[in-house]
Amino acid sequence: MSLFAIADLHLSLGTNKPMDDFPGWRDYVSRLEQNWRALVAPEDTVVIAGDISWGMTLEQARTDFAFLESLPGKKLLLKGNHDYWWSTRRKMDQFIDEAGFTSLTIVHNTAEAVGEFAVCGTRGWFYDAEADEDKKVLAREAGRLNASIDAAERTGLEPVVFLHYPPVWGDQVCEEFMTILTERRIRRCYYGHIHGTGIRRAVQGTVRGVELRLISGDSLSFTPLLVR
Repeated sequence: MSLFAIADLHLSLGTNKPMDDFPGWRDYVSRLEQNWRALVAPEDTVVIAGDISWGMTLEQARTDFAFLESLPGKKLLLKGNHDYWWSTRRKMDQFIDEAGFTSLTIVHNTAEAVGEFAVCGTRGWFYDAEADEDKKVLAREAGRLNASIDAAERTGLEPVVFLHYPPVWGDQVCEEFMTILTERRIRRCYYGHIHGTGIRRAVQGTVRGVELRLISGDSLSFTPLLVR
């Protein structure tokens, strides 16, 4: 049983917003499927850290969810900044259950045990939040991260954090999130959101004792990354 991770799939199989015209994204859905099937076995788990579907509602995201359901392995879904379909936990769980998507699980203020790890995390927010509304969102996301880590620690397994927004990018640091990661003694944190030329500024390595790794789809050539 292996744990994989990827973010920023930006699927639009049920809507008309394909990403193929962007550099590095041509035929990305077929590339993703081919790479996924070559690596992931039915007993494996793949964390998808946000920006999963361009669907504006759960119903519009149905075709994208069905595509993920068709792929091998269990999928753990976290929110990204473009996941406008994201709703209350009850509504999302009900939709997934009624659609018969047995391999999809939402991670939201919760954690999921995968082997020796407990997968936890949240969307995150901007490192340079200055407006009052942004500060409120940042505080809320920090609370969600702590709640998710709490749930992970209750499993007795090692928490591994997945964020959508990077806690560090270039020389910019989101102190609220890095403080949580260091004070909670998180050893590994995976994040997405960064694309194209921005990938060159992505911090990948150990910062304050936390190993950081970018997992956006185009940064991985649409190949799920083996975590363990």
